[in-house]
Amino acid sequence: MRPFLVSLAAIAMLGTAACSNMSNTQQRTLSGGAIGAGAGALGGALTGCVWCGAAVGGAVGAGAGYLYDQTKKGNL
Repeated sequence: MRPFLVSLAAIAMLGTAACSNMSNTQQRTLSGGAIGAGAGALGGALTGCVWCGAAVGGAVGAGAGYLYDQTKKGNL
């Protein structure tokens, strides 16, 4: 169990460092995609296709994150 936790922590730190040079639009799009993929995977687990739900949820979430960013900037 301990090697799993160490590798999980390393992945979390790398993921955080990778986002440091991103613009607000990129960060919001990525966050929306990640949240959407998680929600889609949960919904997909109920219907029987986890990967399908994650793919659709990620795409919808990324689009929603982008639209949210553009709305905050007053571009829409």
